[in-house]
Amino acid sequence: MHNDKLKRFIFIVTTSLFWFSLYTYVPIFPGYIENSGVSHSMVGIIIGSYGFSQMIIRIPLGIISDRLNKRKLFILLGIIFSSLSGLGLWLFSGALSMLFFRSLAGVAAASWVAFSVLFSSYYRSDETTKASGYISAANNIGQVLAMSAGSSLAGSYGARSSFILAFAAAVAAFASGSLISENKDITKKPLSFAELASVVRTGNLIIVSVLAILSQFVTYATVYGFTPIVAKSLGASSTQLGLLSTLSILPGIPAGALSGSYFAKKFGEKKTLIAGFIVVAFSCIVIPFIKNVPILIITQIIGGFGRGVIVPLLMGLCIKNVEENKRGSAMGFYQAIYGLGMFTGPVAVGFISDAAGLNIGFYFAAFIGIAAALMAMLFLKES
Repeated sequence: MHNDKLKRFIFIVTTSLFWFSLYTYVPIFPGYIENSGVSHSMVGIIIGSYGFSQMIIRIPLGIISDRLNKRKLFILLGIIFSSLSGLGLWLFSGALSMLFFRSLAGVAAASWVAFSVLFSSYYRSDETTKASGYISAANNIGQVLAMSAGSSLAGSYGARSSFILAFAAAVAAFASGSLISENKDITKKPLSFAELASVVRTGNLIIVSVLAILSQFVTYATVYGFTPIVAKSLGASSTQLGLLSTLSILPGIPAGALSGSYFAKKFGEKKTLIAGFIVVAFSCIVIPFIKNVPILIITQIIGGFGRGVIVPLLMGLCIKNVEENKRGSAMGFYQAIYGLGMFTGPVAVGFISDAAGLNIGFYFAAFIGIAAALMAMLFLKES
């Protein structure tokens, strides 16, 4: 039991440091890109490149990790790519360089499939949503600390200082990650593409994956995309941008821990998801009416709680009825699919904003949130 607690603790620390390394510059990044003189469309493309890389890489990564029965290797590779991304953004500041190195951060984030599957293997198969809640909380803790520290550093030493902090955090994550325990109890059985197709048809995986696309669409179009630009237009400082981003994620820590272990048990997974999407949609639709930074922050705290409820539930549901040795492939499919939302969200809202104004972009994001709630209501099966 003591050994189990220790290996879970090491894993949680590594997870937090890894996501810290990917999010130190997120609060100031949209404004940093915009200051280079590019359009909202280009801002959206650079931000969306993070999701595009994940969309391309995650399915093959899931299959390969299942075939090799090794997840730690891919975790460490992900951390290395995160370090290269932070270092590259620090060294180079052109639009194309930002596009490349932010894409590299997406390559790093693709290893989340290995993180998710290995950590869930430390728990019983009927505790997948519980494990997902804990690792999602670790994810959120890393993001919250990163955005707070990165924006504060940027306010004192300039935006580029947040990139070198990302590199330093990745180095620390690699040191911690080298101590992670690989679980050899997972049966090694290579998965063919035909079997992958059968995995995809398992339970709720398709509908859960579509809901994840819509969730990530809204999140990356707003929280990690154009909400910081709205805040900047309202006069927000670097510190306030960090506070906005931090408080958009912070409620996800308790929400993530409670999502599978309390809300889903009390109200059911389906009703909990529907409520989460409605809350997120509300946090988008009110943005055009906001005239000061404090009120904007309050609405994003509310939205952050909704996102914190949604993410671990979807992640747990995607592997809930999948055999242990096939979970890497199921998780890889799920996370690759939601990468589509991470890519198309900021790109679509960027083009809409250039054509019709930023307010219309936020209304469209709210519409996507409501559509997700309706889809969950109509098509998601209780399991």
